[in-house]
Amino acid sequence: MRRYLAFLLFLAAVSGSAASLPSLFYKAKEQFRMANYAESLKTLDVLQAEAEKPGNEAARSQLAPGLAFYRGACLAALGRGDEARESFETFLAYQPNPKLDPSLYPKKVIAAIDDARKSVQKSAKSPAGSGASEPSSGTPAEIGTFAASYRAFKYEGPSSDGADENWADGPARYLLTSEQRADYERLSTLAERSEYITEFWKAHDPTPETPENEFREEFEKRVAFADLHLGQEETRGSLTDRGMLFVLMGPPTWVGRRPIATGEDTADPEGMTRYSALDTTQAVKSTTSPGQAAAIRGAMTGPANTAPESDSNWREIWHYRRELLPKAVSYQQVDFEFLTKRGYGKNVLQRDEISLTTIEAAKSAGRSGILVQKASK
Repeated sequence: MRRYLAFLLFLAAVSGSAASLPSLFYKAKEQFRMANYAESLKTLDVLQAEAEKPGNEAARSQLAPGLAFYRGACLAALGRGDEARESFETFLAYQPNPKLDPSLYPKKVIAAIDDARKSVQKSAKSPAGSGASEPSSGTPAEIGTFAASYRAFKYEGPSSDGADENWADGPARYLLTSEQRADYERLSTLAERSEYITEFWKAHDPTPETPENEFREEFEKRVAFADLHLGQEETRGSLTDRGMLFVLMGPPTWVGRRPIATGEDTADPEGMTRYSALDTTQAVKSTTSPGQAAAIRGAMTGPANTAPESDSNWREIWHYRRELLPKAVSYQQVDFEFLTKRGYGKNVLQRDEISLTTIEAAKSAGRSGILVQKASK
């Protein structure tokens, strides 16, 4: 019951700036239930437009899973399978294992979400360059096209030689030994530091007989890409946990993200929902009005209530298959997990033994002049 009251408080909180959002969502659901799929789609379009208005950020994140689900369901029921699959792939990123009651949804809807699930699973097993769709801010890691985006990334080279007092504190720190860092910091003039940097990169040149330094070019391209796509607030992208991994390891085989849902660490399937069956029953019993009872049940059940606070609590996994791992690592696949939780941090690398061992192997290879994954030419 307390969670139901919290839901009512949430609706009240957004009522000043987004008074029509809950009613629009209920309307779309009711239209879908009455098989008015085209009208439901129109209502969802209006709802989407309202949710995108400034000030509706909290409501937008709460509505996102339900919007994706009912848009996909309407499209599937109308025979627009390809569009439905795309919407359902977005929904599956919020709730990877939904269970739909066949008595409540048309066969086309059941078939479309099964098709989307197979597509996501196939993407997860595909080679580098592909991945599952993600319903987020549009960076390569979040839309599942990390490797493809990196291949298309145009890098024009550094704007300077990087000879400044902060060079050792930048991405180069992933390659520097403690002795090298100390040597650099002892240098007092810009000319001395510039010379040191030049010699450092020469020592990492795999083909010193050619004008190009493929190692440095690839390393700095990764840095530039990470700075562009993986920045967090005031921290440049290449210095975040995700940026460090990208610079050292290159683009992963596949990236997946999903919200951390309430109770997901329990075996109870209702732990993935915002309200339990008991909560819903108690809330419905609190009113004698059939109309209010139906509204309460609609608000507390269905796919829209399965991923609370997805905007502030999520888990992102970077999967690296055998061919993308350092040679010193014997695993067939290594998964790096980045956790975002309110009060904990954003995209914080979970430093388990396998992850740390793999990162150290990548650093060791880099210090020897070898980047994991071939440098682009």
